[in-house]
Amino acid sequence: MDSGELVLDLNDRQTSLAKLKLLRELARPYADDFTLISAAGLYEPQDALDAIAAGASYVILHAGLVFAGPGLPKRVNEAIVHEKTRLLPAPEPVSFWRHWGWMCLLGIGMIFGGLLAWMIAATSVLLPYDEAFLGLKRSAIHHINHRLLHFMSHDRITLAGTMISIGVIYYQLGRYGLRHSLHWARMALLVSGTVGFLSFFLYLGYGYFDPLHAVVALLLLPLFLLSMRRNPDQPFRGPVNVRNDAVWRRAMWGQCCMVVLGFALVIGSITISGYGITTVFVPQDLAYMDTTAAQLQALNPHLVPLIAHDRAGFGGALFSDALVLLMMALWGLQQGQRWLWWTYLLGGAPAFIAAFSVHMHIGYTDFVHLSPAVFALVLYMGGLVLLYPYLMPSRPSMPCASDGRS
Repeated sequence: MDSGELVLDLNDRQTSLAKLKLLRELARPYADDFTLISAAGLYEPQDALDAIAAGASYVILHAGLVFAGPGLPKRVNEAIVHEKTRLLPAPEPVSFWRHWGWMCLLGIGMIFGGLLAWMIAATSVLLPYDEAFLGLKRSAIHHINHRLLHFMSHDRITLAGTMISIGVIYYQLGRYGLRHSLHWARMALLVSGTVGFLSFFLYLGYGYFDPLHAVVALLLLPLFLLSMRRNPDQPFRGPVNVRNDAVWRRAMWGQCCMVVLGFALVIGSITISGYGITTVFVPQDLAYMDTTAAQLQALNPHLVPLIAHDRAGFGGALFSDALVLLMMALWGLQQGQRWLWWTYLLGGAPAFIAAFSVHMHIGYTDFVHLSPAVFALVLYMGGLVLLYPYLMPSRPSMPCASDGRS
């Protein structure tokens, strides 16, 4: 008999046991002559594993994509890889200095940098070189417009919260992602970090050079480059989800919240950066300060460039943060990985705390201005609640190699 392909596309009325029985019966005499492809009754990863165990060489997904969503191929591939590798010996631990440790140090650096920026923004607001650029002291700026320093503080504190958020996420992805050579973690860090460092050039749009930011970028860039050194990708070593159960279905709604949040933050960050390098202010900003851009420009020609520098920088940092959050939601969610839930919680909290606390403190509570942040907070809280049973099971079925407890 000539070799070829035999596609098993049974009617859905037949039971799963009957399909598997037929697969076994076909596999025994024809395994060497035909490539058996199972193309029906595949609604969850376990169905694909059962079909392959019964003798199928490949599986084709049809109706399962409707019932389980577009993430089913990824889940099936992960389940198959896990079955093939779960009994293999674990790879040797990767040295802290190989790559992942550098990313942890980068994350710690971002956290300390954000805390320092927050402290300055909440007290003096301006640094000596800011005052030198303006040719004005802090007291003189307050005399020009009593809300101007508050407004500048609000931009810088939101930037500081975003920096802390990025630092926490980078540290977590370095410790639990790069350390175990997970491809998705490396790509998320590569994309986010590249965008973050390139966003430095947004600061130069109005001709204002921030020496402190330049120094921090130069200190952190080598850490980023060292962390991105090539390292062979390793398969995920922990257990994978294979059932479309109630916990998984709830988690899909949580994932949807986080994906929408990621896209919303991407759009918001691009908008903020766009304003930062063009008109600088939105109408609500000028209404809060009870002035116009032309009046500020007339009072001091360096005021608007300094504010534009803050706005563009915040937009660039938020874009970097949004990308890594989005890629985590699209690519990295895996059942029982407790560290991922903690990453979302501890990574998102500083940014939201900074944004809402400073707006409340300075009295900038315009509904239109705050509504995007409120929308993002609702998505964030909903995602955390819905993902909790999936990522933080009370009784894990088996230990995870990278569940955040190592």
